[in-house]
Amino acid sequence: MAAAVSATLISAGPAAAATPPGCSSVSQIGATGYIKGTGGVTAASVKQYYGCGKNYSYVWVWESFRDNAWSSVYTAVVTRDGDRHGGVGKARPAYEVWSNGANTSGVCTYAVGQLMINDRPFAAASSEVC
Repeated sequence: MAAAVSATLISAGPAAAATPPGCSSVSQIGATGYIKGTGGVTAASVKQYYGCGKNYSYVWVWESFRDNAWSSVYTAVVTRDGDRHGGVGKARPAYEVWSNGANTSGVCTYAVGQLMINDRPFAAASSEVC
């Protein structure tokens, strides 16, 4: 499976997530969301993963956007009622951010990501998974 993922990434542009701290095997669940910056330029991907009995959110700032004026990135798992779990924020130059594991596997969730660009928040979410 690793070879198939690598081949997909070469043609897709943004790189794939490794694994979150503390969990060596995760699988993406739901559809990827895309943070769009000013002018609709794709800046980052937002994904939700499941593994080790927990949900994780993940944001990857695209390499083609990293030279732009962004300052920080944030991600969390969100339940249908709007509660955020496992949120993690990091300042630039971090361009890959995993949330902490969320004990939300029994409820509907999605991943949310936010990128601060020129002191303005730009956000997106993955699709909801139940």
